[in-house]
Amino acid sequence: MQKKIQFFTKIVAVLAAAVLTSVAVADRYTADQYAIPKGSTLSWKSGIVSAKDSLSSEDNTMQLMLFQSIPVKTVQVSTPIENSVILCGTPFGIRMFTNGVMVVDMAQILTHEGAEDPAQEAGIQIGDIIVSINGENVYENGEIAERVEASNGEPMNIKLKRGSETMSVTLHPVLSKVDNTYKAGMWVRDSTAGIGTLTFYDQKSQCFGGLGHGICDADTYELMPLRTGDILPVTISGVTKGMRGTPGELRGYFSDDEAIGSLGANTSCGVFGMLEQEPVGTVTQIGLKQSVQTGEVQILTTIDNEGPKYYSAVLESINYHGDQEGKNFVLRITDSKLLEKTGGIVQGMSGSPIIQNGKLIGAVTHVFVNDPTRGYGIFAENMLNQSNTVSNIMDSLNSVA
Repeated sequence: MQKKIQFFTKIVAVLAAAVLTSVAVADRYTADQYAIPKGSTLSWKSGIVSAKDSLSSEDNTMQLMLFQSIPVKTVQVSTPIENSVILCGTPFGIRMFTNGVMVVDMAQILTHEGAEDPAQEAGIQIGDIIVSINGENVYENGEIAERVEASNGEPMNIKLKRGSETMSVTLHPVLSKVDNTYKAGMWVRDSTAGIGTLTFYDQKSQCFGGLGHGICDADTYELMPLRTGDILPVTISGVTKGMRGTPGELRGYFSDDEAIGSLGANTSCGVFGMLEQEPVGTVTQIGLKQSVQTGEVQILTTIDNEGPKYYSAVLESINYHGDQEGKNFVLRITDSKLLEKTGGIVQGMSGSPIIQNGKLIGAVTHVFVNDPTRGYGIFAENMLNQSNTVSNIMDSLNSVA
C-alpha cells in the first residue's frame, strides 16, 4: 500500500512539474499586451503548449488560459489598429538638433594651481542634458563656451536633465593656464547627422516611421533629445561589406540640402515625423505581433542606386515581451545576393521593412557585430503605435499654433 502511495505521489509530482513548466513556457512565449477586437477570443500556439482565452475582453484585460483551464496570466488588450501603410525601404538623411546640449565627456583643466575638473566637481555626469545656464536656455555648444568664458569665474547655476529627472547644480569655472580663459571641463554636443532607412508612411496621418531604434549619442549611447530635425534625400554611393567583428555600412551623401520632411520625435521605437510628399510604394497591412512567427520573411532595403529590393531572410526567435525596445526578434539574412554585396546587415539598413505573409511585421534595427548575417528587429505594431502617438501630438501642437 505504501509503495502505491509513493508511486501515485511521484506521478502527481511529475504532472505538477509538467503543468508548471507548461505555464512558464506559455508565459515566456506569449506577450503581455495584445491588440484584438473587443469581445473576441485570443488563440496562441507553439510547438510545446497551446493557450486559448475563454473570457470576454470588454474590460481591456484578458485571462490567458492553458488548455482552456489553467490560468497563465492576465494580459492587456487593446482594439487593433485597422491600418495599412506604404512600404518604403528607401534611404534617408537625418539632420537633428538637440533640445539642450548633451555632455559627452569630461576634461581636466590645467590651472595655475594644478589640474581641476569643475564639471565633475559640480556633480555633472556624462549623458546629462544641459538646458539652461543662470536661467537662460541653451541649445548650442558655442552658447555654453561663451557664457563660461564670460563668467569671470563666478558660480553658474546649471539646470540639467538626467533621464526623467530635472536638477540644478552649481558650476565654478576655472581659469585655464594654457589660454587664459575660463572653462567648465566638459565636452558637449548639440547636433548629429546620419543615414537610415524609412520603414513606412501612414497615409491617414501623413506620418512616417524609420530606423526602428532611437538616435543615440555615439559616445554616451543615450537617446538624444530632439529639438528640431530635417529629413533629407540621400544617394547611396557604395557599401562597406560587414565582416565578423567589423560592422559594414551603407556609404552615401545628402543629395540635396533641401529638406523633404521634418522630424517630430526621436524615440526608442525609431524616428517619426512628416514628409512633404507621399512616397511611392506598395500599400501593405500591418501584421500584429501575435501573428509573427519564426520562419521565412523578406526585407525591403536599398543598397545601391537601383532603389529598394526584396531579399530573403528568416526569423530565428521572437521575444513577445519586448523588454528591450528594438530587439523583439532575431533575424538572419539568407539571400545570397545580399550576403555577397553587404555580408548581411550593415549600418544604414536600420528601418528596412520586414514582410511576412504579405504583411509588414517589423523593421531591421541592429546587426550582431560578431555575425553580420544576423541582427535584431522591432515589431511594426510597436512602431505604428508610436507613430500614431507622435501624429496626435503634432496635430495638437499645430492646432494650438
